Amino acid sequence: MTSPSEGRPSGIGLRRVGRADIAAIHEVTRSFGELDNRFGSGRVRSSVVKYLDTAVSPLLKDGSYGESTGRQLAAAAAELTRLAGWMAYDMEQHGLAQRYLIQALRLARGADDQTLGSEILAGMAHQAIYMGQLAHALDLARAAQMAARRAGVHTLLASAHVLEAHAHAGLGDARSCGVSLHEAECAFDSRKPAEEPKWLSYFDEAYLSAKFAHCFRDLNGEGERVVRQARRSLDMDSRYVRGRMFNLSLLAAGLLQCGELEEACTAAAGALMLASELQSVRSRSYAADLRRRLEPYKNERPVMALRERTRELTAV
Repeated sequence: MTSPSEGRPSGIGLRRVGRADIAAIHEVTRSFGELDNRFGSGRVRSSVVKYLDTAVSPLLKDGSYGESTGRQLAAAAAELTRLAGWMAYDMEQHGLAQRYLIQALRLARGADDQTLGSEILAGMAHQAIYMGQLAHALDLARAAQMAARRAGVHTLLASAHVLEAHAHAGLGDARSCGVSLHEAECAFDSRKPAEEPKWLSYFDEAYLSAKFAHCFRDLNGEGERVVRQARRSLDMDSRYVRGRMFNLSLLAAGLLQCGELEEACTAAAGALMLASELQSVRSRSYAADLRRRLEPYKNERPVMALRERTRELTAV
């Protein structure tokens, strides 16, 4: 694991750090993030780690910069370190992911960047929910809410509330889940995207709908609401291939809960096809969950047809 030094107010090394260095880190982070969403973390994670190790860490440790540049450098390094953590999470390397995310949070705090700190805490909550650490996820989601309020960024506040809702859903607390979903809607409705960081643009109506669908799926008995939100989630940016795979999986699960087996198999086929093209362990886990949900119907014609159609998909 690469461990960039925590952001310092100033650096007294020999290598002068300027705006072009920081701009380069931002551009690399953006480019790697797009590749991650399209192809899965397995294809690009090693390149991110190498860039952190060979380009970013030397600037933090040995660079020469004043306080303002130091904060900008720390924030840029935090964004890329967060991405490295997210990629490790996508590959289900959970201990490594947590270490990266903790380091990213330290860098964000060194930069005094409440917005980025909230985003990193939200990512940690996301991972904790996935791992079934629901009480810990609640604590992280609430910490993300506090940071989002301090930053005054309503999209992040919506993100943190919907993660709290998802943790409540996992615990079977429908009432608390509903309260948190309402808070998420209110925060989302009051956001001002033009005044927020560009890296937050992924959190749009489709993404929010997907998070709602996750909550309703985990509450059980909410099939119609899962389907409604999952359909909305598919009105999404086509570059988010992995996200589309997740959302099709949600739709298939909701349709199964509604007893719509044939349509569920159609959605499942789309999800499994996308999963086969991604180097993402989380995608394979979603595919495995889909197969488990379909198992009770294994002798039904639509499921047998799906199994035949996807027989050659070795990745899933």
